[in-house]
Amino acid sequence: MADEDKTDGQDNPAFVGDENSTVSVVKATEAVASPSSTQAAAATVLVVRKKELTEEENMEKVRILKNVVIISIAFMFLFTSFNSMANLQSSINKVDGTAALSTLYAALVVSCAFLPTWMIKMLKAKWTLCFSMLCYSTYIAAQFYPRVWTLVPTSIILGLGAAPMWSAKCTYLTQVGSKYAEIVGESAEVVIVRFFGIFFLFFQSTQVWGNLISSSVLSQGVEAEEDPDEAALLMCGVNFCPHTHDSHHSNLTNLAKPPDSKIYIMASIYLVCAIISSVIIAFLVDPLTRYGEEERVGSSSGKSGWELLVATFNHMRHPYQLLIIPLTMWSGVEQAFLGADYTAAYVSCGMGVHMVGYVMICYGVCDAICSITFSPLVKMVGRVPIFTMGAIINLGIVIALRSWMPHPDDVVLFFVMAGLWGVSDAVWQTQINAFYGCLFPENAEAAFSNYRLWESSGFILGYIVTTSFCVATKLYFSLAFLAAGMAGYLVLECWLLKKGHSCGRL
Repeated sequence: MADEDKTDGQDNPAFVGDENSTVSVVKATEAVASPSSTQAAAATVLVVRKKELTEEENMEKVRILKNVVIISIAFMFLFTSFNSMANLQSSINKVDGTAALSTLYAALVVSCAFLPTWMIKMLKAKWTLCFSMLCYSTYIAAQFYPRVWTLVPTSIILGLGAAPMWSAKCTYLTQVGSKYAEIVGESAEVVIVRFFGIFFLFFQSTQVWGNLISSSVLSQGVEAEEDPDEAALLMCGVNFCPHTHDSHHSNLTNLAKPPDSKIYIMASIYLVCAIISSVIIAFLVDPLTRYGEEERVGSSSGKSGWELLVATFNHMRHPYQLLIIPLTMWSGVEQAFLGADYTAAYVSCGMGVHMVGYVMICYGVCDAICSITFSPLVKMVGRVPIFTMGAIINLGIVIALRSWMPHPDDVVLFFVMAGLWGVSDAVWQTQINAFYGCLFPENAEAAFSNYRLWESSGFILGYIVTTSFCVATKLYFSLAFLAAGMAGYLVLECWLLKKGHSCGRL
């Protein structure tokens, strides 16, 4: 047997030990003579050896896992309240609610550029999470008296707090993941991916819990109309115009704002959930200083907030980035359309506000399942077929929405449309992120800053269009953005193929 090369097993994530141990792999290369040839073949023998963890290491391992799960639960509480309330804005607060959402994403763009690095440096990751989650509570509290002068300022507060919160979450999970990997002897990358998987398992469930709460509250005492007003229903769907809502839709009872008492009950539940999320972080999560936070300098690459801002704008000149911008913006536009236009012009108008939550549960479940499914599927069939499938689904839905006049009898169709939109959204959310990481591995921070910037810009544009145009115009607007996004993407794929840089399987 030739030289032995001992490794910690990080080259193969499959070699993970039980709860009290890790493993190491011993490679032995041996020359084996072939009876039919004088040449020797190399045979590799893998020997798995368990390494016992000390009691202290095992306790620290459990403590890290506890922190990851608790942070995930805190985000589940927070976005159970926020996502569901945001889904209802175009239905219960009409133009004011949608304008506030567009203000929110504008504040988020500013926050991404300047605040995360500074706040994490000043408050540390744990207290940045705690403080930023309280910013969401102000927006939920504004629902008790929803006016422009309460919704817009609290949206700005939320937007400014959102970017530091997400950055602090990423910082915390990355740092404890590295510490966990050091303890158990695994690859840090494998552990970090696993921790993010745990996080998103909880996060993706928020569409279910939050929308279940809203629909349960709003459905109380609601009776289906035996004879819906057919003339009024003609103002739904493609003919829906939010800016002329009061004068043209006053005779459609489905669009009547729910009683204040129900909104107060719903907002109270959501406000409690949002406050609980901050309390959970404050009292149950260990400070990141326990796991080496002081070793970090500024951002993950050591850049200050200003340096990251400069790097973000310099990165925009990269030809790959220029080609992927339209598709990144489409990701924001399509989410804004579903959350503002589909919920108001189709679901609320056709069946009633109380059904929005149930329909969005279908969307969330399909989105979550497909988010998990598409990553391994890309390895099997390639990236281009998955992107093309997402585009075809969105194209088909937009064409269908252009001709479909929603009616209370079309219950299944409301859910099918939302479910298919969830399938396509899973493509954009998972694969655009992965594509950025593949295209710019050596400049990931500036690349993902661009991703957040352009997706948020898509949200802003989507919500502005929502408050200014009828649904028919918005459908054509969506088609134009989808076409521009896919054109840029396909040109980029052809360019990569021509240069021999396939960035994974096409």
